[in-house]
Amino acid sequence: MVDAAFSALGSFLDPSMLLFLLIGVIAGLVIGVIPGLGGTGAVAVLLPFVFVLEPAPAMALIIGAVAVVHTSDTVTSVLIGIPGSASASVLLLDAHQMARKGQGARALSIAFLSSMVGGLIGIVALTLAIPIARPLVLSLGSPEIFMLTVLGIALTAMLSKGHVLKGLIAGLFGLLLAQVGGAPTSPEYRYTFDTLFLTEGLGLVAVALGIFGVAEVISLVARRQAVSSVESIGSGWAAGARDVLTHWVHVVRGSLVGVMVGILPGVGATAGSWMAYGQAQATARGKNKNTFGTGDPRGVIAPSAAGNSVEAGALIPTLLFGIPGAAPFALLLGALLIFGIEPGPRILTNNLDIVYVIVWSFAIASVAGALFCFLLAKPLAKLSFIRFPLLAAAIIPILFMSGFQEPLELQVFWVMLALGIVGWIMKTFDVPRAPFLIGFVLALPLERYYFLTANLYDFGEWVTRPAVMVMIAILVVPAAVNLIQKLRGKVDVEGMVREGAESGESVAPTVWYPVVTAAFLVVFVVGFVMAQSFSEAAGMFPKLATGIGAILSAVALVIDIRNHRVARRLDVRPDRLAWRETLRTVGLSLLWILGYIVIVYVFGMLVGTVLFVPVFLWLVAKARIRTIIVYPLVVLGFLLVLQEYAQIVMPIGYIYLGI
Repeated sequence: MVDAAFSALGSFLDPSMLLFLLIGVIAGLVIGVIPGLGGTGAVAVLLPFVFVLEPAPAMALIIGAVAVVHTSDTVTSVLIGIPGSASASVLLLDAHQMARKGQGARALSIAFLSSMVGGLIGIVALTLAIPIARPLVLSLGSPEIFMLTVLGIALTAMLSKGHVLKGLIAGLFGLLLAQVGGAPTSPEYRYTFDTLFLTEGLGLVAVALGIFGVAEVISLVARRQAVSSVESIGSGWAAGARDVLTHWVHVVRGSLVGVMVGILPGVGATAGSWMAYGQAQATARGKNKNTFGTGDPRGVIAPSAAGNSVEAGALIPTLLFGIPGAAPFALLLGALLIFGIEPGPRILTNNLDIVYVIVWSFAIASVAGALFCFLLAKPLAKLSFIRFPLLAAAIIPILFMSGFQEPLELQVFWVMLALGIVGWIMKTFDVPRAPFLIGFVLALPLERYYFLTANLYDFGEWVTRPAVMVMIAILVVPAAVNLIQKLRGKVDVEGMVREGAESGESVAPTVWYPVVTAAFLVVFVVGFVMAQSFSEAAGMFPKLATGIGAILSAVALVIDIRNHRVARRLDVRPDRLAWRETLRTVGLSLLWILGYIVIVYVFGMLVGTVLFVPVFLWLVAKARIRTIIVYPLVVLGFLLVLQEYAQIVMPIGYIYLGI
């Protein structure tokens, strides 16, 4: 093994190897910044070039891209508040808050360095784990993986400070939406309403961009101000490096969490990032233990380290068993098979040199990616001080272009718009969106492993397995302790309501909170009723998810009604004029987005963008004439480059379809 490792390292003395690795790194960095494309998009773009390369440079090209996507996808999450990928949504909690306080440079420095170190630790773990990974993976049965997935969703909800119940409701809502389309356990369709488009289900990219991206566009365009409320990102590059050194334990822990999650096929970087954030919060010490979610560096370090180490961990099942540990590696398997390399135990004997080319490519790319990000981050950081309508003129086309790539159907635009409205409602009425997304991501493996567990084991048999009991204790014990504390003490509902009103975070009247919760209750009840018509195999999981969702929504509705009554008794009334103004400006934002969708339907994306951008800049952004002329040309050029060289598909309007 040592000889193979050094032989693979020696291959990088060939300038062509470094060139292809560099091309992969640059492609991964660029695609990572574009919201929604992620590692799968990066590999998909590069895969056609594999056919003309030898195995070693081909692997360097692909791994170079995968290793840096989770480094660059932090840029938009930190600066603009729109996650570059689903896994980067966790950075909205602390990293984006730091940017809003003028600490964007510090947050980016933390994210880049933690991501680099996480990738290096992950690749070391991969190297050490190769001989021992097989018994570890084979020791996990469906009950353990099922409970680990439940833990991932529940942990995200528990991190929703003050909104744990609604966090659980959001997670279950994500599970429900993920069940649209074909059932994984039965040959039938669910919740499609006889619509052909919905038979394929809702794509993760469209859902993530809708619930976060479009929702943020609606909110920020309505405010017509910069993302950051200060005039400088600060001089925090060195401070970020010191934060990483100071909290090195969180770097290591986050990286190890990422590796362990990556080993489990199908769980992915999103779950790894949130689990790493959860362990960082749970293990925090000192007087600043409760500062997570307000701009705590530790809330940036752990998930950033985990994001990259997950990909390294995902290489273990991919290479050793031929089971893709994450979506990008499904394409990597295809690339290996092109060269006649069969992933599995034989790869350690027949193609060990290729394994170590992958290892060294990941390590070198992690360092190079962080270096490039440092060089490019400062000019990108200035984005946070530009009035958001100026950014939105380009972001709106990019968001919908990214969402279109997965289904290649124009109907996805309506899904994104609808989810954007839902995301804005959830944000406004204190329903956490992160549990929704993690529920949506983990729904498929959760249902599969639940089905296997329920059919292969008796309830008493699988629930008493040692690892399952440990995970149940992790879920139940903190909840029980919290419940006992509330029963022994007295919950100051009046103080909570008054504090929430004085914080000024929301101008929504309290009467609307029960209405929103009641809407969730209706959705779950309707979902439960519809599930009765499914077969036993297809209806088992929907009945469970919607039933629990309905119960929790009913409890939350009672609490919201009580809080509204308390608010009325205390005469706590948000500014109605401010609320009406918010609704008016949000309505205008929606009309502009709706107008863009209609234009694309008629003329296609390229022509529609050229028509939409200058009008938007003129009427909404109040831009100068020079900007109105040059800006649309730059956006059009960017889209044309993606179409020509990155194989990005642009929607064609009905006018051109009819010609």
